[in-house]
Amino acid sequence: MTEKACRECHLISQGSTCPDCKITSLSDDFTGLVIILDLKDSAVANAMKVKKKGRYALRVR
Repeated sequence: MTEKACRECHLISQGSTCPDCKITSLSDDFTGLVIILDLKDSAVANAMKVKKKGRYALRVR
């Protein structure tokens, strides 16, 4: 199964629905990868408005 990124929150997953926001609008056309491990001390997580740890795409088409 291919990895897909959610068009709303940019979380990368392998299912047909986003495990975070529960929508089915996923795309396999994404670029960039950010792995968020520490939400509190991460400026990147803050800028992306990420609410949980995980793998995120920088751009989703």
